[in-house]
Amino acid sequence: MNVKETNYSMVTKQLSSLIEGETNLIAILSNTSALLNDALDQVNWVGFYLIEGNGLILGPFQGHPACVHIAIGKGVCGTAVSENTTQRVSDVHQFPGHIACDANSQSEIVVPVRINNEVIGVLDIDAPIKDRFSQEDQDGLEQIVHILEKQLSQS
Repeated sequence: MNVKETNYSMVTKQLSSLIEGETNLIAILSNTSALLNDALDQVNWVGFYLIEGNGLILGPFQGHPACVHIAIGKGVCGTAVSENTTQRVSDVHQFPGHIACDANSQSEIVVPVRINNEVIGVLDIDAPIKDRFSQEDQDGLEQIVHILEKQLSQS
């Protein structure tokens, strides 16, 4: 299957306009997940998990119902938090400790979201095909998260 290229430059401009002046975390993350769900081809889940206590809890998302709690250090999302780095997984079935919230997910990318250099959550995107996410996707999504972080740090 061929994946349509995403114009991340356009998406970042749309996001900047969409969240400009907004200070509510839930509103910002809700609109971001909706925008990315519309902009990205061949994805089946786009959303956020937020740190609460010693774990991650489900935040705003687009897609099927998802796991509510994820331990830090567990699965792709928890690993992104514990290592404080983007996780790009071409085949989730090869990822040790992968948490299968949606049996249709085959690949995944998770980008940490930080405020004042502290991870507050992650952007999580799943795809129903293997090898969905390229370095271009990673760079574009990290730029999206940077825009979020800038806006959230002003809140």
